[in-house]
Amino acid sequence: MEENTPILSPEVDVQEAVPTEKITLTINGSKQHLEVATWTSLLDLLREHLHLTGTKIGCNHGQCGACTILLNGKRINSCLSLAVMHDGSEITTIEGLAQGEELHPVQQAFIEHDAFQCGYCTPGQICSTIGLINEGKAKTLDEIRDLMSGNICRCGAYSNIVKVVEEAIERNKQAS
Repeated sequence: MEENTPILSPEVDVQEAVPTEKITLTINGSKQHLEVATWTSLLDLLREHLHLTGTKIGCNHGQCGACTILLNGKRINSCLSLAVMHDGSEITTIEGLAQGEELHPVQQAFIEHDAFQCGYCTPGQICSTIGLINEGKAKTLDEIRDLMSGNICRCGAYSNIVKVVEEAIERNKQAS
């Protein structure tokens, strides 16, 4: 191919060449009707299309947990999941946890236990903690550490994060 040969002819509308899909998602309690490119990740949908930037971009490979959200109450890495796979689903991000000025109990516990330093991983850590509680699997400190190991904190606030998770699990037991 010559250097100046266009890949697409000038008559091709690039927008028409992008395959899209119409989906409906309930995001932080609000139903959203969206049309997205079929390769759009949930992370990109949230951050780039809906401007919900509390969900962080970390590794973009599912290894750090910065992009953790709740999908139908379960924690997932939003960078690894395509938006079109979840038509009809309910998504909760860090922005959807508080009720007005009242923080979610896990958010409040992160503050009380000083379970963050730079704060970059905190939204993913909080969503992962809530998902962990919903799963009901963690019974011991070792299980908490293991089940939270997908969320990396480069500042090293792990001991305080584990205290928060342990306390949140205990509060959830008492409330049940």
